Amino acid sequence: MRSSKRLGIMIGACSLLITILMLVGIGYAIKDQLFPSVSVQPQVTALPEQTAEKNQLRIVAIGDSLTKGVGDSAGGGYVKQVVDSLAADPDKQAELVNNLGISGLRADQLAENLKTDKGMAYALQQANVILLTIGGNDLFQSLQGAQDSNGTAAAEPNMSLAQVEKGLEEGLKRLDNVLSELHRINPDARIIYIGLYNPFFDVKELRDGSLEVQKWNEKAYDMLHEYSNMTMVPTFDLFEERIGSYLSSDHFHPNHEGYKQIAQRVVQAL
Repeated sequence: MRSSKRLGIMIGACSLLITILMLVGIGYAIKDQLFPSVSVQPQVTALPEQTAEKNQLRIVAIGDSLTKGVGDSAGGGYVKQVVDSLAADPDKQAELVNNLGISGLRADQLAENLKTDKGMAYALQQANVILLTIGGNDLFQSLQGAQDSNGTAAAEPNMSLAQVEKGLEEGLKRLDNVLSELHRINPDARIIYIGLYNPFFDVKELRDGSLEVQKWNEKAYDMLHEYSNMTMVPTFDLFEERIGSYLSSDHFHPNHEGYKQIAQRVVQAL
């Protein structure tokens, strides 16, 4: 009799415990339905800003004999010195994609090449930096080659400022076409234009040619200012102050040191 009573108590206790556990489980289920917990998403670490592309400079040089480096006894001209200087900077990666310099090139010829030469256009489209020299031949081409027996520029009867003045207006129109074509081909690249200097500053009859060069540079600056990605690097003061030290023996193109001075200013601009 006592055994049966004890068994009944145990069964009742077990039933009560099971009932309590079921009620607790049902309660949690109802809570999850009515008040769902906010799931914790796995933390995603923000990627650092990608600066490699920003600091990677793909350079194409275009223009006349200064771009080609004529007069530099070490070869390469200002273009190579710019690339070498930038490559030495641990924060930058500089690569010369192409040097398209052509000796004797005038601005009208360059504008035509930009319109018709698909290979040139393709090379320029690969760049995010374009280095440009043009205009010296438009102003001074008729004066080149006049030298005395010592290889120093000399005045001849046909050398006059009138020729320089005549080349100014037409040359600036040509430069405007060049800039327009470059913008059409690659509107995103940074374009660095090298300003002109007067290589005949120490020739008495042509000393005032510096006034025409200044006019060119001023108008060129105005043209470049129309484009947010174009910059002018001045060279006028460099050569006027030390014309004998920075010109090569042809008395027109820079020597190695002259190109070095130009390169330093280009690097500063970049």
